[in-house]
Amino acid sequence: MTAFTFWQKKNTKNTAKPKSTRVKKFGTISGVFTPNVLTILGVIMFLRLGWVVGNAGFLGALAIIVLAKSVTICTGLSLASITTNIRIGAGGAYSVISKSLGLEAGGSIGIPFYISQTLSAALYIIGFTEGWLRIFPEHTPLLVATTAWFSLLVISYISAQFAIKVQYIIMAIMAASLLSFFLTPVTMPQPSELVGNFEDADFWAVFAIFFPAVTGIMAGANMSGDLKEPRRSIPLGTMSSILVTMVIYIGLAWFLSQIATPEELRSNQMIMVDVAFWGPAVVAGILGATLSSALGSMLGAPRILQALAEQRTVPFYEFFEAKTKNNEPRNAIIFTGIFIEFALLLGNLDVLAALITMFFLITYGILNLVVFIQQSMKVISFRPTFQIPRFVPFLGAVGCVFMMFLINPVFSVVAIITIIVLYVWLERRELKSNWGDLRGGLFLALAERASRVAMKYPRHQISWKPDLLLPVDDPKVWAGPLLFIRNITYPAGSIFAFTVQEDEKNSMNDELKELFAPIKNEGVLVTTTTIDDTNFQHGAKLVIQTLSGSTFRPNILFLTVGSDSDNDDVLNKLVQDATKSRLGVIILRQHSRKAFGMQRVINLWLRDKSPNWHLAMLITLQLQINWHGTINLVTASPEKNDEKRLNNFLEKLGDRARLPSMTDFHVLIGQFKDVVLQAPPADINIFGVGHDTISFDFIRDVSELTKSSCLFVRDSGEESALV
Repeated sequence: MTAFTFWQKKNTKNTAKPKSTRVKKFGTISGVFTPNVLTILGVIMFLRLGWVVGNAGFLGALAIIVLAKSVTICTGLSLASITTNIRIGAGGAYSVISKSLGLEAGGSIGIPFYISQTLSAALYIIGFTEGWLRIFPEHTPLLVATTAWFSLLVISYISAQFAIKVQYIIMAIMAASLLSFFLTPVTMPQPSELVGNFEDADFWAVFAIFFPAVTGIMAGANMSGDLKEPRRSIPLGTMSSILVTMVIYIGLAWFLSQIATPEELRSNQMIMVDVAFWGPAVVAGILGATLSSALGSMLGAPRILQALAEQRTVPFYEFFEAKTKNNEPRNAIIFTGIFIEFALLLGNLDVLAALITMFFLITYGILNLVVFIQQSMKVISFRPTFQIPRFVPFLGAVGCVFMMFLINPVFSVVAIITIIVLYVWLERRELKSNWGDLRGGLFLALAERASRVAMKYPRHQISWKPDLLLPVDDPKVWAGPLLFIRNITYPAGSIFAFTVQEDEKNSMNDELKELFAPIKNEGVLVTTTTIDDTNFQHGAKLVIQTLSGSTFRPNILFLTVGSDSDNDDVLNKLVQDATKSRLGVIILRQHSRKAFGMQRVINLWLRDKSPNWHLAMLITLQLQINWHGTINLVTASPEKNDEKRLNNFLEKLGDRARLPSMTDFHVLIGQFKDVVLQAPPADINIFGVGHDTISFDFIRDVSELTKSSCLFVRDSGEESALV
């Protein structure tokens, strides 16, 4: 397993900007560590950790803390790894996901993530208000919330630099509150049990209540556009904040288990205030925790919105993408502030709290998945200077999904559906990015792995589908049979079309792509190429021989016959080459006046003693489905007494081949040229041909006799209409 490898800071030459245009950016402590710590050490630590210990005991609480932290540790390691591999832009996780899975995936995650960050700020302000009202119950809740909101908005609007300085003050208050609690004298003679009885809730219910306490590890990553060295600061700041807060949580859990009984811990939310060396310091810590979390969200959310707007992912992007000379997204800040105040006016947002957590977890999960995919693809472009074992992002992704459904299955489904809807909407907008992403490589890697598996198993008749090899002499004048080709390949077939020319400078590949674009747009897999050769037949032979050894090789050579007989020898050689390579052959003679008529009726001609009819029947069925037409199964004999036997033959064959119920059976008596005139009128007549040299003059004559387009089909031996 790959060992953990830490990055080395590269020596980079600082190019000083003029003082008037220099943008003040943040380092690891100010830009990542501090916002992360202040967001993670939130109100749950002060008001719910005691309840967790009271139910679970110290060892149970330790298991819950470590299990919850394991998810964020995996996510933090994945974030650290990928940010040392790419030039991360503004928006943190949104930037990482967009550059890896495309703007559609990034936007479908980024938009809910932005909304979650914004609503989180509203939730934290409501939490601050409730804490404030415990001290000053006579104050008006809405006035307290609005005052806190306005103060935080002013701080974030002035500059991120000013907001970070305010966060330092809040961190000092938090440190003082924790110190006051840890100075509590341990006088309890009988400390809490190591393993609790889970009287209020079972293990997983307690875990679900605690888990949101460890989220918030993206607070620093959201500031990625304002960091001096995001490749260094995000990994170092994120991992150190996760580990430091884990030590604090474990220490608090142990201390709580020593100073109060389980009953006291479960029944008293303010236990930390009541037992602290100086209670007001802990109260200040509670208020500071809510304010710091709210401020972190109010700093991060506008920057996510601005990053979304830069890539035109959101409406009114021209307004939201604007930034000041100091790199402040003030339009996004104002909009986010209004959004938060509107949420505050709605009142209690507890109903949305679980949904907010779901979007955080989905973001973490997708981030882990991105790293796991890149590691699994083994592409040379993924060479992070901070390497992690492959099981780390895998466990992180699986853990996030598990936590989602553990906390709230209903909101998990709602969140997933929301992201899918957003992805479809963004995909229809056909967003264009100025960077590449993994999607093409991902599907190519999957196809390569699938091809390795497919090579272990021979092709079977049960999985047959029409995969055409299509030589095109001149794309500019070759448009007649396109609709017909579509009708024999849609929806699951494929087309490999090529042309041969001598001069690469005048390549016809663009014309070839344009020719087959309508079929490709309908979802049929179309591949086109131009072969540089002086001889069409020689170039086509090379194509047939080359593709015959590939995993996804064509199985039918499709040819057309015109009125001119000059190319008949070339066509016969192509048929011979196709037969040697075990390709089926389809030769189309399109009637000059009637073409394919109403595209309704298909005559399939069969001989009772010929084995060469499987491909013809399969093509007939393809046409019948796409034409919504009817089939006439036709056979002929010069002898009248063969009529009954041939009728039985057609009926049994129709039953074994599961032909549509509307299929009609026709037995015609006489010589071929006579019975052709007796056959029911059809929009196309399909005939089997043997393995002898094909007479193209005969093909032209039959088309004139039937007064319809005709298709002549030769099996490869690898098809069966009876499976």
